[in-house]
Amino acid sequence: MTVKIGIPRSLLFYYYYPLWKTFFEGLGAEVTVTGPSTKAVLEEGLGLCVDEACLPVKVAFGHVAALRGKVDFIFVPRLVSVFPREYICPKFLGFPDMVRSCVGGLPGLIDININLYRREKDLYRQLREAASPFCRNPLRIAAAFGEALAEHRRFTERLEAGMLPDDAFGDREVAGGKPGGENWTVALVGHPYNIYDSFINLNIIKRIREARMNVVTADNVPGPVVDRYAGTLSKRLFWTLGRRMVGSAYYFMDNPAIDGIIHVASFACGPDSMTGELIQRRARRTGTPFLSLTLDEHAGEAGIVTRIEAFLDMVAMKSELSTLS
Repeated sequence: MTVKIGIPRSLLFYYYYPLWKTFFEGLGAEVTVTGPSTKAVLEEGLGLCVDEACLPVKVAFGHVAALRGKVDFIFVPRLVSVFPREYICPKFLGFPDMVRSCVGGLPGLIDININLYRREKDLYRQLREAASPFCRNPLRIAAAFGEALAEHRRFTERLEAGMLPDDAFGDREVAGGKPGGENWTVALVGHPYNIYDSFINLNIIKRIREARMNVVTADNVPGPVVDRYAGTLSKRLFWTLGRRMVGSAYYFMDNPAIDGIIHVASFACGPDSMTGELIQRRARRTGTPFLSLTLDEHAGEAGIVTRIEAFLDMVAMKSELSTLS
């Protein structure tokens, strides 16, 4: 009988889904993913999660609950570190424990530790533990791990070629240059669960494209470029996602092809309160059009949409004036 593994479409799903999916399928498991976030998913999460958690964590609770009764195991890794000498948000570390204590009626949880703080080679040992509930064949586990790493490299290459995760997950051809018709390019900076979840961010990517503007994100910037720009700070950032955001934003401000930057943050996110300020200060010094959006479950759609539309109008007007001068 085929084992069914459930993966919530939340948190770092937008970075590691191809790796996780390929690994579990390589072991013969069937992978089930929750659908896109909706109001119903959020309301379910709000009823289960503590009030102090940020919006993405509350949405993640709703996605976990949506898998009840549909799978044999739910994959909710305890994310400590995904890059040497750096950390992930502490809420990710405690997420499996929060789920176990707050969500009833769940199947088995695969809540392995992902901790690459000392060395990246530890990932094999940690994923081998994830396979243990249903597969103990070392050769099959090693082969699945190799396939998963290869798929993750392919996914990363597609992102750095200009694709966004939802496109890079599939087999769509990588398109070179800007899509036809776009006159301006806006960089979207933020954690992946904020900028790629269209429910959380009120469909911001679609709104930018409807304004006939191209969208790029931090994930389209190669890692060495992010490292170089983040290295201009007086002190190394030990938050992996914060370092990526700051490094890519500084690069975008130095790139004449970028016409404006939108920073999307969650209310009550401690690291964002610091990295957002660093980005905003640099934008002021460089004169880069900049919009900061802070979202939670109480954010009014009309006000947020009005700010986005006004910013996009400003970007277009500033770019046209620059062309005339």
